[in-house]
Amino acid sequence: MADWMNVGPVDGRAARKAHRLLSLDAYAVTMTVAASLVAAMHFFGDWIGIDTVAAGCAFIIYAAISAIALGNLRTHGHARFGAANIVTTIRAALTAIMGGLVLASPQFGTGFDEGALWLLGFMIAFALALDGVDGFLARQSGTASQFGARFDMEVDALLILFLSIAAVLLGKAGFWVLLIGLMRYAYLAAQAVFPALKGDLPHSMRRKAICVVQGVALCLMLFPIVTSPVSTLLAAAALALLTYSFAVDVIFLVNASRHHAAA
Repeated sequence: MADWMNVGPVDGRAARKAHRLLSLDAYAVTMTVAASLVAAMHFFGDWIGIDTVAAGCAFIIYAAISAIALGNLRTHGHARFGAANIVTTIRAALTAIMGGLVLASPQFGTGFDEGALWLLGFMIAFALALDGVDGFLARQSGTASQFGARFDMEVDALLILFLSIAAVLLGKAGFWVLLIGLMRYAYLAAQAVFPALKGDLPHSMRRKAICVVQGVALCLMLFPIVTSPVSTLLAAAALALLTYSFAVDVIFLVNASRHHAAA
């Protein structure tokens, strides 16, 4: 049960009021970014090859991300939505555009307009650069939270999935490159079968660095200048590093679970 429900009547009313104000703040940000997303796709959609169907798909993806995020606001723990989460919301919109293209655009794939690919590549590079900005803003403003960390991580994972699909559609790597995008979701599914994997992992620069490598490698594959065999080698190296990172974490969690059981 949420903490604000376990306090006295006066404190409880204050906490509920604070949560309503936080919700209004978050909804305002979400709707503003949504309006900006629609406007950007209307005015600049042709530049990156996003048609009406792909734009509609992108909006649905953004709406789904927003609904899930807003449904978990009670884990935020701060009075305002905050600059860091605003940046993450913008990244969610850019991720949605990528998703709309790879999931709904019949033109996206080999033979896709090279100019559009260059613009798309720079757009995704900008989204990846923002990934470092939201964490910095959260730390600097003292608004880091469980909500913000999870919001950031899930947007990252979804973008990586869409980029791995793009790599296949553009002929930059085989279907095996989808493992990069699916590994995070396979890990979540494995947690339901193996409870030991639900344990807490320590802070790891290795994990963060390898996540950055995945994004950079897959982003590079959007650019027409990066072709096979270079693109295939990039994808293979990224997948190998990601597999290694997940293996290290799984081994740590299994050993920690065994140690706890033996204690």
